[in-house]
Amino acid sequence: MEQSLYLDYIQRYFPKVVAGIVEKLNGEQSPNLSYLHKRLLGKEYSVDGRWETLIGNYTRVSADVVAMDSALPLKKRDALGRASGDIPKIGMELYLNEKQMSDIDTMVARGLPISDITAKIFSDTPRVITGVYEKLEALFLRGLSTGSALADTDNVGTKVRVNYGYLEGNQKKVKAVWSNPATAKPMDDIQAVVDYADQEGVAITRAYADNVAINAMLQSAQMKQFFAFSLGFAGDDIPTPSFEQANTVLQTNFGFTIERVNRSVRAEADGKQTSSKPWANGRVVFTADEQVGTILWTDLAEANHPVEGVSYEKAEDYILVSKYRVNRPSLREYTSSQARVLPVITNVDRIFTLDTTVAE
Repeated sequence: MEQSLYLDYIQRYFPKVVAGIVEKLNGEQSPNLSYLHKRLLGKEYSVDGRWETLIGNYTRVSADVVAMDSALPLKKRDALGRASGDIPKIGMELYLNEKQMSDIDTMVARGLPISDITAKIFSDTPRVITGVYEKLEALFLRGLSTGSALADTDNVGTKVRVNYGYLEGNQKKVKAVWSNPATAKPMDDIQAVVDYADQEGVAITRAYADNVAINAMLQSAQMKQFFAFSLGFAGDDIPTPSFEQANTVLQTNFGFTIERVNRSVRAEADGKQTSSKPWANGRVVFTADEQVGTILWTDLAEANHPVEGVSYEKAEDYILVSKYRVNRPSLREYTSSQARVLPVITNVDRIFTLDTTVAE
């Protein structure tokens, strides 16, 4: 690795470019670029480079009233388990080829505006930073909806598994699949989850679901009946409620609403790009907290031992962005990002899932 061909521009503009990208990504975004993991996770540094979450059934037992100088009765401690592992590395790289670098040289020679030149030089910087955000979002959405963020087949290189250890009792099925509007009972199924959570001492305050679950709920005869009742409607031709109207029904009956999760993430493997939705198909997730876990990060080896000639900048606390050039097999100007970071769901005993595609 050698110094970038555009070192002067990098020294002057690289920090501002990276800071601007982070500010934009963390600011107001269109719905298809929003990041749920930024809202529902805190951020925490891991000293030892490992993640861990406690797993256990926590029960509330009242204290005893005892006479003065009497011994306190000993209670049974809840059993605890742990899910843990090393924080994996996330990263990607892009490069400018000889033709693209020649075009930049021509722009400089012709005295074109600095903004046009820097846009070309740093064209890959937003992509490598956004790529880490996108991966974290995909991991989080899959992890929140299933309890498992990574399987052996989901990563490149050494196999990595990330399973948060969702409690088996908190993962529910429906009485009848929601895809059949005549027999589906979404209000009954949600009530069953609420009642179970209440028995566990947990008050549900929010729910998240994909379009499959939401659309099925809206089309169900039971939701239409609840909606008609809320309007005081009498008749056979019951209207289908909108999502907003259905949420009003849910708020009235349960004290919480459902947030729609309709997020696609694009990935590339062997030069082919594919788009997928990481949220589990037809899954509803119920939570009791504003935040369900943390973005856990640790230091990269290269951050502690920088390579000579490489220009570095930090995005957030955990994304290391690099610019450098190589001349083998041909001259290339690289931009790369890497991070040791993982979304970790810690409140596993206060999260409940409902699979609307599988009946008990």
